[in-house]
Amino acid sequence: MLTIAVTGATGAQGGATARALWAAGHHVRALTRHPDSAAAAALRALGAEIRHADFDDRASLDAALAGADALFAVTTPFGTDTATEVRQGRTLVDAAAAARLGHVVLTSAAHADRGTGIPHYESKAEIERHLCASDLPWTVIAPAAFMDNFADGWTLDGLREGTFGWPMPADQPLTLIPAADIGAFAALTFDRREEFTGRRIDIASDARTSTEIAAALTTATGRPITHHEVALDHVRTHSEDLAAMFAYFTTTGLDVDTAALRRAYPEVGWTSFTDWATDQDWPALLAD
Repeated sequence: MLTIAVTGATGAQGGATARALWAAGHHVRALTRHPDSAAAAALRALGAEIRHADFDDRASLDAALAGADALFAVTTPFGTDTATEVRQGRTLVDAAAAARLGHVVLTSAAHADRGTGIPHYESKAEIERHLCASDLPWTVIAPAAFMDNFADGWTLDGLREGTFGWPMPADQPLTLIPAADIGAFAALTFDRREEFTGRRIDIASDARTSTEIAAALTTATGRPITHHEVALDHVRTHSEDLAAMFAYFTTTGLDVDTAALRRAYPEVGWTSFTDWATDQDWPALLAD
């Protein structure tokens, strides 16, 4: 049994990883800025150890990582900016190195190492480089687009009106993954450290076009859902970063080999978009 520190433990990726590690029999040390939150309480109820940690407070990271065997690291620019994400990510890596951890698994983004020009991919690439230049044994897992985003935010708002508003053409496929599969794959990398150390792996569970996504959502919700292609100029009025991402998805695409991943790592489960959509509590989600 390993003691594995998990950053972002009260968020989607960190929470899914914490649960997968706990199910695999590891001791989970959940790192959060808000140890008294409801999400932290839910993790504590599962048996996780809750530690306060703030990426802008190196001392809190040193204390939280002391005595841990490994670290699951997730960073985000959302809520701050990409410069802050890079600074915080570098600080986290430096704290992990000072703690002499035996393995750091960093979650990044598929294709972030390919010079995409997408601001929040470039920030992740910089953190990746800092980790790889350290003396730490490392693994980078790089998820494709999140299925979970279809049940939140402006996408969910559109579904309430019967529209799947998405800034991609109807026939353009997009590789997708739910947070639960990210957590399952992360847990696998910790259990098979020797196999995964020094590797960077793009991961996805399924690939679907916008038309196929709308059809799956129609079946899952029991409501007619039609795809509407949102103009990139409209997205750009809200976020240049997201507009750049969707432009990349449309012109280059995320060519993650989902079939190869299913063959190589069947124990992950690799949830199809149809199964993910079926499992969501749409009556609650779609309630006004």
